[in-house]
Amino acid sequence: MPDDVAAARAAAEERSAFSHPPVDPDATAPYGDLPDQVIDFYAPRVRVGPGGPVPLVVVLHGGAWRAAHDRRHVTPFADFLARRGFAVASVEYRRGGDTPEGVAGTAGEAGTAPAAGRWPETFDDVAAALDALPALVREVLPQGDHRRTVLVGHSAGGHLALWAAARHLLPADAPWRTDRPAPLRGVVALAPIADLAVADKLDVCGGATRQLLGADDLFEQRRPYADPALLLPTGIATTLVQGRADRVVPQAVAEAYADAAAKAGEVVGLTLLADVGHFPLIDPVADACAVVAEEIAQLAW
Repeated sequence: MPDDVAAARAAAEERSAFSHPPVDPDATAPYGDLPDQVIDFYAPRVRVGPGGPVPLVVVLHGGAWRAAHDRRHVTPFADFLARRGFAVASVEYRRGGDTPEGVAGTAGEAGTAPAAGRWPETFDDVAAALDALPALVREVLPQGDHRRTVLVGHSAGGHLALWAAARHLLPADAPWRTDRPAPLRGVVALAPIADLAVADKLDVCGGATRQLLGADDLFEQRRPYADPALLLPTGIATTLVQGRADRVVPQAVAEAYADAAAKAGEVVGLTLLADVGHFPLIDPVADACAVVAEEIAQLAW
């Protein structure tokens, strides 16, 4: 496909994904004292299966770990999952600096983007949110069964989902390390920035991976604490969903993670979708989003 045609299609996909009005949650609860330390909760809109609590889907949004995109852009996706019968928790977390004045930054732009992520605050928040989640679900969303949790993340959120599922494999001195695997039914990572070294070589999101870890000279030193491709095998069922036409996070990044998992003795599912780019995976009107819901359901029910 000619580059100009591919670029036009990718732009149309992004416009579609961001065209939906935000959907307000049924409840929002803090897991910390800061404005970004909150979780939105969506009750299931329909009943699927027998009575009682339903599986909980925890969503970690993307946006290159940058402040330009917060959880509001995935509220239609969270509502879509709730309409599929899931209880949904959408996590906010601290990200990098705001887009410079006058610059319309997006998740896929290079050159104009602000710093990505905060070290260590981005990781502090994701760990704290997941640790607080069982108690918050019992209090705020009793329809959700935290014992049947599937962790879902898109793009940079896919990286965080894979990382959160591997906290028991972090170095012993990591403040986020847990003494046992997370009680998850599984992880579904959507176009994830799953291998930081490969993403760095491909300059994914304009150097976002190096910015996430704080500084160029600290990249290799901090990778063992932050790179999911180095934290394997997790022992947790994991599926990656990737568009073959993704121009934001190329297919090679997901493939590198799947290869690393195989070398570690773990089978990771990799669902490749033809003629699909980066954003249809979270776009409720896209066929790819229905595929994502089915991948979640296979792990959740």
